[in-house]
Amino acid sequence: MHTTDFAALDRATRDLQPPFAVLDLGALQHNAESMRRRAGGKPIRLASKSVRCRSVIRSVLAMPGFRGILAFTLPEALWLAEEFDDVLVGYPTADDDALHRLAADRRLASRVTLMADCPAHLERIAAAATRGGHPLKICLDLDASLQSLGGRLHFGAHRSPLHSPEQARDLARAVVERSGLRLVGLMAYEAQIAGVGDNTPGSPLRRAAIRAMQGVSRRELRLRRKAVISAVREVAPLEFVNGGGTGSLESTAAESVVTELGAGSGLYAPTLFDTYRGFRPRPAAFFVQSVVRRPSADRATVLGGGWPASGAAGRDRLPTPVWPAGLQLTPLEGAGEVQTPLTGPGAARLAVGDRVWFRHTKAGELCERVNELHLVDGDRITAVAPTYRGEGQALL
Repeated sequence: MHTTDFAALDRATRDLQPPFAVLDLGALQHNAESMRRRAGGKPIRLASKSVRCRSVIRSVLAMPGFRGILAFTLPEALWLAEEFDDVLVGYPTADDDALHRLAADRRLASRVTLMADCPAHLERIAAAATRGGHPLKICLDLDASLQSLGGRLHFGAHRSPLHSPEQARDLARAVVERSGLRLVGLMAYEAQIAGVGDNTPGSPLRRAAIRAMQGVSRRELRLRRKAVISAVREVAPLEFVNGGGTGSLESTAAESVVTELGAGSGLYAPTLFDTYRGFRPRPAAFFVQSVVRRPSADRATVLGGGWPASGAAGRDRLPTPVWPAGLQLTPLEGAGEVQTPLTGPGAARLAVGDRVWFRHTKAGELCERVNELHLVDGDRITAVAPTYRGEGQALL
């Protein structure tokens, strides 16, 4: 198991004033290569929301095994498509201004594919295509969740109303019947497998339940996805079928109907991926805060630090202090907007002005807090790359 060389990272950044964010290029390269191997020869479409830095996107897309971008908003996709020629919007949009801009620009319309899962999406997109004059490409978003008891039990994200082959075929027909729309792909993201660790700390019974649920879900989705693709291809040919995520690359790649995978979080390796048995990426992204108080002999307080991850509120959404060793958040204050008290055996050794390195729970959300990433190779900074925020792009 690889251990991060924090001493080298600290030497590289000694002249920086916290708060700042660091990307370890050696770890990034290791993680990209690991993801490529796990994908089994199928290309990985890079999930841009997990990166949120155009410089890093460029670097990763230049690596073997990565092809195309999976964007998270249409305005982001339009911005990226000025440079990149294959951008799939991973979520539906109701942004009519952005749709009209897309449909009015032949080059952008040829580079961007829109997501849809209901007739209301198609009506909006078709209206824009008619007004703009250029046909628009459509990808159907299949619900990949595991459902039972008539939908009363639900495991996975509440994404799309398209669940059955019949529903997907009907919407495919609705696409081809509308002037100005072209069906090119289908996507299904299995969040209950790709985004849920199967080796979470705590109850053995809970771990066993997660593993059992994921096993059932893999088998169910494999059969259903194949049936859905067959049904949709009765209506129109598909250029691509996208599936998976960092946590499910192997199992999704093994499905013959899947032509490409979607992933990105594994590049930065946030703490979310510490809870998987099948793979172990190297932590690559960090942020650093400075100690400004010593409220007691066994506590040290850093300025800021309250950079939680999205999702249901809980301690597993909070950042983790990882260096120096022996630090932990306090249960009552957690990570705060203006200050974060730390305890544990390492806290007694900290002085005012010392630095504490943190890992985020998720990947790209870190970039919403900083204007730039300091790219470190070994013990030196090789570049400073603006994040989306640093380029003035507040996209969601």
